[in-house]
Amino acid sequence: MSGDSVRRQIVGRGIPLPGNDIDTDRIIPARFLKSVTFEGLEQHVFADDRVQAPDHPFNEDRYQGASILVVGLNFGCGSSREHAPEALRRWGIRGIVGGSFAEIFFGNATALGVPCLAVAPKDVEWLMGAVAHQPEREIVLDVEAERVRLGDRTIPARLPEAARKQLLTGTWNATAVLLEAGEEIARVAQGLPYLSGY
Repeated sequence: MSGDSVRRQIVGRGIPLPGNDIDTDRIIPARFLKSVTFEGLEQHVFADDRVQAPDHPFNEDRYQGASILVVGLNFGCGSSREHAPEALRRWGIRGIVGGSFAEIFFGNATALGVPCLAVAPKDVEWLMGAVAHQPEREIVLDVEAERVRLGDRTIPARLPEAARKQLLTGTWNATAVLLEAGEEIARVAQGLPYLSGY
């Protein structure tokens, strides 16, 4: 796999998003899912929340350009739309740290190369406060070592081993994996009677 696909560490400024059970309809409301591609989804991330709360973190200038999202428990619950992590990725989010993640959201994020590291609720609370207090500081999501660092504080994190392996080897990118196996795919295809016998 190419080095571009490997996710050992994600480094960037943080954006805190308080609250638990933030579902995919809040991340990207259903009315924005009409397009054939994911193009432009980033413009509608948290669209309704941002209108209802002008001080929403995604509206604040101090968090623009942030790439590490800090969330609470059960982030990404609700419908299984892959548009939610795709919209976040297109907005600029490269990694997420939180208390826990909905299973399908977690899988969809991993399939985009966006690591989701789980930490203890007390550590989420500390991270949110630290980022809000000093948004210019960088967070390090260390996928390889399963930890999160901010300043001189290191927080243990959890990541299912299968997802961790995909991120560390770059095999989260299914299209790239298929392209690398082009010769093998062609060889197998030639042996299939319904592909080569007609």
